[in-house]
Amino acid sequence: MNTALNIKILYDKMGTAEKKIADFIMENPSAIIPLSVSELASQCGCGDATVVRFAKRLGFDGYQSLKISIAQDQNITQNDNAFEVFEKVCNDIYCSLEKTKNNINADSLSSACSVIINASKIAVFGLGNSASVALDATHKLLRLGLNCACYTDNHMQAIASSHLTANDVAIAITHSGSSKDIVQALQTAKDVGATTIAITNIGKSPIVKVSDYVLNTVSDETNYTILGLNSRIAQLAIIDAIYSYLVCNLPNAKEFITKTESALLNKKY
Repeated sequence: MNTALNIKILYDKMGTAEKKIADFIMENPSAIIPLSVSELASQCGCGDATVVRFAKRLGFDGYQSLKISIAQDQNITQNDNAFEVFEKVCNDIYCSLEKTKNNINADSLSSACSVIINASKIAVFGLGNSASVALDATHKLLRLGLNCACYTDNHMQAIASSHLTANDVAIAITHSGSSKDIVQALQTAKDVGATTIAITNIGKSPIVKVSDYVLNTVSDETNYTILGLNSRIAQLAIIDAIYSYLVCNLPNAKEFITKTESALLNKKY
């Protein structure tokens, strides 16, 4: 059920303080998206516990779940102006990042970082919408002096994966987890002994079966486009997290970053 509609149905059963929260949300649903529980409580002149109680009255397990539901309710329509579309897109991104943060496996993320640090060679695979994300990952890893290459052609993916070794890592980026070429490339990498990592949307998919470590995004894409929008942002967030971890833990990382910046100095005015 739409959250706004549910608030209207339950409104008469709410206490005075809860009605203040309901009124605030009904007046401008998107206003609560960036607010913490304490900030919303302050805005409505009530306590944190009242906000949590309000969320549970609506059937949620807490305030974060309420915010996510409200963000999802705000579908983009032809009546929205450009800024309203931008606002809703931002809310959708927030929703995806929050859900990804809550669902990603911390141990898998830590293990993925460790094997990347120790890899002799890293191959990154991506097709379609995920190709640009694969290029971004490769760009960041190369800046750290890692031996990394990106493959966004299915023939090159097949060739590259067949030449990996037990000392190497293959990273596959796919929202659906069902891209035949990507799954086959990762399967080949696994068959030759390489460690395999998948960055993919949560759920059962073929890519999971051939991955040593799975880093899940959580993204409910809209029904008016087949292009993965929110999933791409969540994928990039995971890659940025890996890069930031490597900066702090990879030997000589700062030295390689300095070399990279020096090499690029004459590329700018």
